Amino acid sequence: MDSDQFRTAAHAAIDDIIGYFDNIPNQRVLPTIEPGYLRPQIPSSPPQDPESWASIQEDIDSKIKPGLTQWQSPNFMAFFPATVTYPSILGEMYSAAFNAPAFNWLCSPACTELETVIMDWMAQALGLPECFLSTSENKGGGVIQMSASDAVATVMIAARERWVHGQAKSEGLKEGSAEYEDRVMDLRPRLVALSSSQAHSSTAKAALLAGTRYRSIAVSLDNDMSLTGAELRGMLEKLDEDKLTPYFITLCFGSTNSCAVDRFNEIIAVLKEKPHWQRIWVHIDAAYAGAALIADEWQYIAKDFAEGVDSFNLNMHKWLLVNFDASLLYVRNRHDLTDFLDITPAYLRNPFSESGQVIDYRNWSIPLGRRFRALKIWFVMRSYGLTGLKEFVRKGITLGNTFADLIRSRGDLFEIVTKPAFGLTVFRVRAGSNTNGALVNGSGEGALVQPDEKADAVTKEVYETINARGEIFITSTVMAGIYAIRVVSANERAEEKFICRAFEVLVQTAEEVLRK
Repeated sequence: MDSDQFRTAAHAAIDDIIGYFDNIPNQRVLPTIEPGYLRPQIPSSPPQDPESWASIQEDIDSKIKPGLTQWQSPNFMAFFPATVTYPSILGEMYSAAFNAPAFNWLCSPACTELETVIMDWMAQALGLPECFLSTSENKGGGVIQMSASDAVATVMIAARERWVHGQAKSEGLKEGSAEYEDRVMDLRPRLVALSSSQAHSSTAKAALLAGTRYRSIAVSLDNDMSLTGAELRGMLEKLDEDKLTPYFITLCFGSTNSCAVDRFNEIIAVLKEKPHWQRIWVHIDAAYAGAALIADEWQYIAKDFAEGVDSFNLNMHKWLLVNFDASLLYVRNRHDLTDFLDITPAYLRNPFSESGQVIDYRNWSIPLGRRFRALKIWFVMRSYGLTGLKEFVRKGITLGNTFADLIRSRGDLFEIVTKPAFGLTVFRVRAGSNTNGALVNGSGEGALVQPDEKADAVTKEVYETINARGEIFITSTVMAGIYAIRVVSANERAEEKFICRAFEVLVQTAEEVLRK
């Protein structure tokens, strides 16, 4: 493909993308294909001769689009939003054109330096404490990771190494000696990573990657599924009894199931109670809900991170108009990463890195190579401005409140399980034995919602029926033994009319199932 052919193909592709976005509201959210649909439509062997772009683009329409789940649809109300905007797409185009692996500063100075600036921009925009800025006296800073899963795996490995090496040094062992190495290896098997039962599964997976133990701390509807200081203390005391060493904890700023926010102040206070608890690495997982910090009225939460928090993670590719992948990871002390993730063979050495005047982001993450992701964030922030980003997040929260009020308006049919938060509502269908319970604000929210097998069965059937019909797409979960439906509408094309229609679908389907 030469430059003229590329120009023609690019124009055709962009026109197709615009047409795709314009038509999304009219598309079924979930595809109707069956598993294995694609293989019979594609030759079993790669082509011997070149094909024209026109024939390739035809296959996008006939083979790929029928197998897409429409995440950008205003009727997509499952999981979490996965936003994409035209400025973000333009950033991806330039990133692909420059194609800079950028594992150190020298490989692409602009890639490294723009990332540092953009991460500081976002730290200011989110109201994060100054300790997370690259210019902070404590040597904080941020790095763009692929996902929250990568972020937690990275900081957990760093936390493991910080703990075992710190312990070995405190015992007077000489770094590099056989005794030092043996002691480091002896310490690792007793280490335990922690999170609440509501944290994303990436923390448990990270513990597998780090080769350490993992414990989940039970939480309750009494506290709206938030982890409390007392619940953490109970787990820490049990680990002390079992002669196990807690070294890392993930705290939720918007848990996966219900957007619960753990009680940060209580938890930090508990960690101060014993010297070895103070050494625990505290990581805040704000993958989705952390985007709310862009709005001034939510920034009071970030003040709790000024002390005792080692790292903070937010995915811009969920709720801040940047496409996947763009996961922002901030650390209080960059040396916690670089001291333990820096492997520098001769072929990576250069005068700039050796001088210590530049950042090499390969030492801040697990992969060596990395994409020029800062470009698309830069484009989005400049195209929307903080004013536009704030308005967008506030719109999502307002739509969530509207939907929660609709659910409350049919207290005879639905009951809210946890307090609606950050545009997410978690509820179940009332069924027979659970219709006479006490109500909170007329909705049956919170701890008064009790497990009920009949309600579980009805709610599950409503959920599965709606998704099978495909007009809207929602997800389900199980919390505190309660089967519930999750609805969140926070993508760029979300509007109140789609929220109202989703409520109509839920009412109609619930009444249909209950009549049976």
